[in-house]
Amino acid sequence: MTFDYAAIAASGDALLAWSDDQLVGMLITRVEDAALHIHNLAVSPDVQGLGLGSALLIEAEQLARRAGRDELCLYTNEAMLENLTFYRRRGYQETHRDIEDGFRRVYFIKRLEPAT
Repeated sequence: MTFDYAAIAASGDALLAWSDDQLVGMLITRVEDAALHIHNLAVSPDVQGLGLGSALLIEAEQLARRAGRDELCLYTNEAMLENLTFYRRRGYQETHRDIEDGFRRVYFIKRLEPAT
C-alpha cells in the first residue's frame, strides 16, 4: 500500500477509532461515481474479533447513504483469506479478481437496501 497513514489520520479525511490513547482502527473512504469506495479498513490485531471492523463497515454504509449512494465497493488481497470471509459474511459479493500493481486482488460490492 502507498497510503501515508499518519498524514491521512492528521488530515481528518478518515474515520479513526481510539482506545485510550491508542489508534485501533481506521476507515478511509471516497465517494466516486455511483458508489462509496472503501479504500482501507484497518483494525489493530489487539482488538480484532471485538466487532470494530463490522462497526466501521456500518459507518461506511451510513456515509454512502448520506452521499446519496446505494453501493459500496472495495478490494482486498487474494492472500488475505480472513478478509474474504469477513466481507462475504457482511453481505459483500465478489465481482471479479485481477492482478494490479503486482497484487492479486479480489473486488467486492455491496448494494444497500433502501433506508426505511
